[in-house]
Amino acid sequence: MDLKYSYLFDYYGELFTDKQKEYFTDYYFNNLTLQEIADNNNVSRNAVHKNIKDILAKLDYYEEKLKLYSNKQKIEKLLENVDVDIKTKIEELI
Repeated sequence: MDLKYSYLFDYYGELFTDKQKEYFTDYYFNNLTLQEIADNNNVSRNAVHKNIKDILAKLDYYEEKLKLYSNKQKIEKLLENVDVDIKTKIEELI
């Protein structure tokens, strides 16, 4: 998995339904196959695949509009040359 989607899911995961969160978590974090997820939820493999694909598209859409992850990366880049004590305090806030 592209690590980016893990970060985006941290930011935007609460915008998804419980079932969508379960599919995403099972697939990307619990390493279940699409068929295993389908069997566990009594749905078709295609339904799981479509949901995962939709979730990834929505994550991209949310990031395109809200830019939370992008802005965090920019802040981290700026903090690379900041005093360690100040950097620690700022990181606690973000």
